[in-house]
Amino acid sequence: MKPISTNKRASANKVFEQKDVKSEEPWYGIEQEYTLFGPEGNTPLGWPNNGFPAPQGPYYCSVGTNFAHGRQVAEAHYRACLYAGIDISGINAEVMAGQWEYQIGPSVGIDSGDQMWLSRYLLNRVAEDFGAIVSYEPKPIKGDW
Repeated sequence: MKPISTNKRASANKVFEQKDVKSEEPWYGIEQEYTLFGPEGNTPLGWPNNGFPAPQGPYYCSVGTNFAHGRQVAEAHYRACLYAGIDISGINAEVMAGQWEYQIGPSVGIDSGDQMWLSRYLLNRVAEDFGAIVSYEPKPIKGDW
């Protein structure tokens, strides 16, 4: 059976399975940023319904109810990944209210990409439980975020 042309994993796996590559046991770490939106999908968590929140600064690696919007989702996702055996190594709030990131790895070879895909699925399922929508767009809101 031949993989479809958009299946980039198949060609990557051929490389990772080469003896000289496999013997090196390459380790990878991948970071995934995301933004959590309310159930309507147009306002990030922690944003007012009309307008913008305070400028970036207090949200990055934040603590406190007035800054760490969506922590329940981020931490539940972290625990779900650990339970599933995903090599998740960290989470932190980002520069925009409602924006977070997590790190997968170190993982060996092709497994790093596979674990990232599974972790994204888990994030969407966890967010669903909290009534939030996940965006993987790097800059879902225009401006200095």
